[in-house]
Amino acid sequence: MDSAVDWSVADLGDQTGRTFVVTGSSSGLGAEITRHLAARGGRVIMAVRDTAKGERVRDRLRAADPGADLDVRHLDLLDLRTVRRFADDLRADGVVVDSLVNNGGIGTVPHRLSPEGVESQLATNHLGHYALTGLLLDRMAEGGAVVTVASGLYRMGRLDLDDLAAERRYSPGGAYAASKLANVLFGLELDRRLRAAGSPVRSLVAHPGMARTGLSREAALLPRAVQSALGFFFRLPIGAAVAPILYAATEPAALTGRHIGPGRPRRPRPTFETFTGAAADTALAARLWDRSRLLTGVDPAQPLETGEPLPDDA
Repeated sequence: MDSAVDWSVADLGDQTGRTFVVTGSSSGLGAEITRHLAARGGRVIMAVRDTAKGERVRDRLRAADPGADLDVRHLDLLDLRTVRRFADDLRADGVVVDSLVNNGGIGTVPHRLSPEGVESQLATNHLGHYALTGLLLDRMAEGGAVVTVASGLYRMGRLDLDDLAAERRYSPGGAYAASKLANVLFGLELDRRLRAAGSPVRSLVAHPGMARTGLSREAALLPRAVQSALGFFFRLPIGAAVAPILYAATEPAALTGRHIGPGRPRRPRPTFETFTGAAADTALAARLWDRSRLLTGVDPAQPLETGEPLPDDA
């Protein structure tokens, strides 16, 4: 049964002394998440593909809040080389991460493959974040949180682990839904493995509902007329859409193993939703983990098992 907590962005507490990594922070949800965390005193490392755009967003936020502690760094989730460089740079700088917000991604794009031969939406939205999480797990603070931003469209996702290139059949919306299912499966599998290892780091999965910044992506599988109707009645203002993600990233009371969303559109508040369908397939989650490990050369379980930092050339 779903349950909700009476919490809004206005309840976000003081984040002074805490460091957040937010992927995709140069636009949309990521920029709004960044704005709120910095306004509460948090240091935000803005992990962005386009650093010039990221710097413009940083400068705009600082103009409104001169004390904002913002650090723009390059990260292209489709290119695992940049993921490694990003993680290496944080390690070299001695950065300890309190919350990693895996928010960035692409949606409903033409068919394209990553250098590893994986369909680009799955490669960007899932594999890039899988690798980033694995490479930063030993840099997480005690009690830190990994927040994977998913979508209710995971219910419509079909994940074929024997065709990660989507060569047999491809549709932009279907590939996006598959990537969101992969996000959910990864977030839940990471939670299981963290708990089994007795780690103080938590893995949470959150979603923004149908936000005003992402209607075309979130409704990609629906007819245009239905998209318009849903947008009129159910689209959330961005402040309400980021609330579940901010709650997951900052509140120790946030529940793992649930989909933390905005709940009812007319009275949005962080709501702990039960996962259904393929999200509950633990065998599929384990298989996805193994395929991701082989494709990226990164194993997030390694720091849990050895206590050693991940090697640079795993």
